[in-house]
Amino acid sequence: MTDLFDKVDPGFSPLASRMRPNNLEQFIGQQHLLEPGKPLRISIENGHLHSLIFWGPPGVGKTTLAKILAQSSGSHFVELSAVLAGVKEIRAAVNEAKNMKTARGLDTILFIDEIHRFSKSQQDSLLAPIEEGSVILFGATTENPSFELNNALLSRLRVYVLRSLEYQDLRQMLLNALNNTEKGLGFQNLDINEELLDLIAKSADGDARRCLNILQICADLSVQQNDRSTVTTEILNEVLQGQLNRFDKRGDMFYEQISALHKSVRGTNPDGALYWFCRMIDGGCDPLYIARRLVRMATEDIGNADPRGLQVATDAAHAYERLGSPEGELALAQAVVYLACAPKSNAVYNAYKAAMAEAKASGSLDVPIHLKNAPTQLMSELGYGKDYRYAHNEENAYAAGESYLPEALQDSQYYFPVERGLEIKIKQKLEALKAIDREIK
Repeated sequence: MTDLFDKVDPGFSPLASRMRPNNLEQFIGQQHLLEPGKPLRISIENGHLHSLIFWGPPGVGKTTLAKILAQSSGSHFVELSAVLAGVKEIRAAVNEAKNMKTARGLDTILFIDEIHRFSKSQQDSLLAPIEEGSVILFGATTENPSFELNNALLSRLRVYVLRSLEYQDLRQMLLNALNNTEKGLGFQNLDINEELLDLIAKSADGDARRCLNILQICADLSVQQNDRSTVTTEILNEVLQGQLNRFDKRGDMFYEQISALHKSVRGTNPDGALYWFCRMIDGGCDPLYIARRLVRMATEDIGNADPRGLQVATDAAHAYERLGSPEGELALAQAVVYLACAPKSNAVYNAYKAAMAEAKASGSLDVPIHLKNAPTQLMSELGYGKDYRYAHNEENAYAAGESYLPEALQDSQYYFPVERGLEIKIKQKLEALKAIDREIK
């Protein structure tokens, strides 16, 4: 088997590639999967590897871990990228695996990076080789497998979730790269102070590749003084200029963060809501998207407990459209805080869902004849609008006992106001009117 970690020329290969660990002892992070007693660690120690998916953000070690597992088990390793490969390449890899099994008795790990990019037919082509045991499939993806992979394929795989690396992990990687004279930057006699290393680790946003790339660029731009190179604050600031926190506008992170914002508002936590709002803005999210979601929050989670919430949300959206960034973003932030602090009610949201379900289930029920308009003489003769009671002519502008639903739904109720905010008064009013109705009936 070809060495998966062949030596590379430190003068040309990227630092992240040179510093790739080649065993579990060197691997940093993902201890929730690799510490003793964890299922993946047990399968590694027992030599019983199985088909799996590594799911996690970029730069957390998905490919590296796959290679380490292959090397530790003595398996043959075939790597494909779903961006470039198709069914033809999959078949070739499976044939190679069968030949390797026959000739040398080796299992083959077929590693497919970005596996979520495979079409349905390409994913289906993997089913038989996995079922027959021709290959052990290792897939890597940044997208949610439950959305991106066929159920048939997913049922044959175990999903392992890899997490963003902690600050301490990234800090250790930087020190390893600086001290390694064979593959790292130790041969450059590079000087960089502790404060700048801290800033690099924090700026990497949990991404090991990004962390080491920042360090390498700083080293390339470092100031030469005698036989040493120095990374200055000015150099690092230049390298970090324009760096954004990780935020995938089409991926899971996008939906995770908007979910966190929405739930913080619903949970009446202005600090959490404001934090997630700022995370999304800092990551490059379209502020108008957030504005639309704020309108949704105002109607779904606040409703008539504070009708001003909808006005605040729409006003903030209009302010952003008029002002743009950064002034308009502050208007959105104001709306975020207001909605988070407002009294909460999902009564209208629930009423809407219940009424919609009723409308779909009950079919085309007739409008009660007394509620129909009679714009023509014929319609009047047919009784349209007969006995309709004009509420404004009634005491307190309420036609007690009047019916406004189809006959089959007379006793239906969809809206149940809560004991919060303005809905307290709404509930009291509706209960008082229903008491009047009961007296008449």
